[in-house]
Amino acid sequence: MPLDGRHPCDSPRPTPAQAIDGLGRPLRDLRISVTDRCNFRCSYCMPTDAGRPDLLERQRLLTFEQITRVAAACAGLGVRKIRLTGGEPLLRRDLPDLLRQLAGIEGILDLALTTNGWRLAELAARLADAGLGRVTVSLDSLDDDVFRRMNGVGAPVDKVVAGIRAARSAGLWPVKINAVILRGVNEASVIPLARFARDEGLTLRLIEYMDVGQSNGWRAADVVPAGEMLDAVAAAFPIAGIDEPAAGAVATRYRYLDGAGEIGIIGAVTRPFCDGCSRLRLAADGTIYTCLFGERGHDLRQALAAGCTRHDLQASIATIWEARLDRYSAQRAQVTTGHRSVEMYRVGG
Repeated sequence: MPLDGRHPCDSPRPTPAQAIDGLGRPLRDLRISVTDRCNFRCSYCMPTDAGRPDLLERQRLLTFEQITRVAAACAGLGVRKIRLTGGEPLLRRDLPDLLRQLAGIEGILDLALTTNGWRLAELAARLADAGLGRVTVSLDSLDDDVFRRMNGVGAPVDKVVAGIRAARSAGLWPVKINAVILRGVNEASVIPLARFARDEGLTLRLIEYMDVGQSNGWRAADVVPAGEMLDAVAAAFPIAGIDEPAAGAVATRYRYLDGAGEIGIIGAVTRPFCDGCSRLRLAADGTIYTCLFGERGHDLRQALAAGCTRHDLQASIATIWEARLDRYSAQRAQVTTGHRSVEMYRVGG
């Protein structure tokens, strides 16, 4: 039920064409987790030594029709970009069917997906045909031993690389690579990853290890700061900053001086980007979160089950977004005890 006790479909308020939160940030991006399951057990997300994860029963997953209804409501509030996440989204059966529905929503200009790449080679063409525009692949190292250790299940790196190339061939462009860099684990992979991305015409994004969830045992000492990663890249391949960041972008972008594309650094720990955050997250069970580091979400399942109209959903989502004051990364140093954010595999990275 809504916080004021009304029926979930009782939303008499007019809805804005652009939802703005309590800090003046517009709603522009929707990240949709289609499953919390994953076939990898990466140490920074769903590590094997954290025990068996508490995964959703399949009947608790939103249907494609319900997901599309939420996405359409968000489009009416200003969302222009949708990204499918997980868990591992390519484990969700018949995912191209969902993509076709999302691609047909008026106002959506960018439809993307983040994946570990394991099933990408076999699915890339179908995903592109269904309307997917671009893809981001998690690739933390090109060193097979390091990659196998980090993914927790011994999966070889060659299959992920094949998926990246298949995505490029299928027209899923640009292809981006996300690499989470951990101290003492894969620091030596930064330059090989940069070289690979340059050679393949890809965009690499180096990501600071973030304190999302409770199961990954995050420690500040394990973070390789953005500045350190940037210095390493610049020493190997001269770069310059790109002065015009995209609205709501989380990566600080740099171009290679020799014209070989660009690289991005995501420094959520040492360089918080909360002031420009325009992302809403829909978990696979119908809970929406206004921050990656959020402790509690807002359940839309009852409203969806009650058959609420698009207007009703828009009104509910607008109310939640307008009350948003989240800026955890910027306030991290002041949060000393008691903060327990939702697990990353529930809401996507």
